Amino acid sequence: MEARLNVFASPVAGKLIKHLGSAGKVIADSELPAATQELVKIRASQINGCGFCTDMHTKDATAAGETSLRLNLIAAWREATVFTDAERAALELTEQGTRIADAAGGVTDEAWANAAKHYDEEQLVALMSLIALINMYNRLNVIVRQPAGDYQPGQFG
Repeated sequence: MEARLNVFASPVAGKLIKHLGSAGKVIADSELPAATQELVKIRASQINGCGFCTDMHTKDATAAGETSLRLNLIAAWREATVFTDAERAALELTEQGTRIADAAGGVTDEAWANAAKHYDEEQLVALMSLIALINMYNRLNVIVRQPAGDYQPGQFG
């Protein structure tokens, strides 16, 4: 499979990705736990069918010490016992924030309140920003059909 265009050679894409990377750094440097950040990125990428991001973030999570058991169960997090209540709240918010078009009311008050029980305001800002950011990355990669499988952990710095 080949991408429809080479975003890595595009000056416009290069500028955009630089700015998205800066936004990602703000989130990465926040108090939102790193493991939660990877779970969120993986779950949104699974929902959006973004193989490139799923490949990247599962490999990055593994390199950071995440277990294969937890990675294998992200898509079935409701039935899995390996996630904390806080992680489950983040995954629920991720699903609802990713599936906005599928839900009549968007993110429910219940999902928001549950996340707010586990995360302070700054962490919630980081969490909702991360959900929005990974969805943008997913959509860019899905639109160009960016191939998955060749990513190496840390490849993009």
